[in-house]
Amino acid sequence: MGIKRQIEITPLHCIHPGKGLEICPLDQAATATHTNAEQPIWGHETTLVTLAPGTIEDLFVHHFQTDQLLVVQGCAVLIVLQNRQYRYIPMRGDRLEVVKIPPGVPHGAVNLSDRPCLAINSLIRHGPPHDRDYRPVPKPFPYDLAVVRSLLAETLPQNEL
Repeated sequence: MGIKRQIEITPLHCIHPGKGLEICPLDQAATATHTNAEQPIWGHETTLVTLAPGTIEDLFVHHFQTDQLLVVQGCAVLIVLQNRQYRYIPMRGDRLEVVKIPPGVPHGAVNLSDRPCLAINSLIRHGPPHDRDYRPVPKPFPYDLAVVRSLLAETLPQNEL
């Protein structure tokens, strides 16, 4: 008796909203013979991250790793600092996107919903881990939480805020 397996590879059609930053939706199917992924989703180390309701993270900047973030449950807004401006990127478990943050880009996350947010972070190492990669860095100015709330209101049902 044989087992027939069908394999589908999901291509990464990425957008690049800032220098080195990528957002790659995972909602498109492809055949095993066609993919345009620039880089695999997997990395050297994978962690499951939980952002509790009401979490407002500090900024972190990693010098020796690329973060590849995928929210699998709940929602959060990823905040990235580039050119002295914050970019606010809403992420939801029902809208699968991998956000890739290269080394040297300050970033943090905010979960203003009333539910935990679960995310997978698949790290690509560019050198040995260093303590300074996991220490918060000062914010040059506060996050605009009105923008965060607005993005969440646009993307989530009212009962999930």
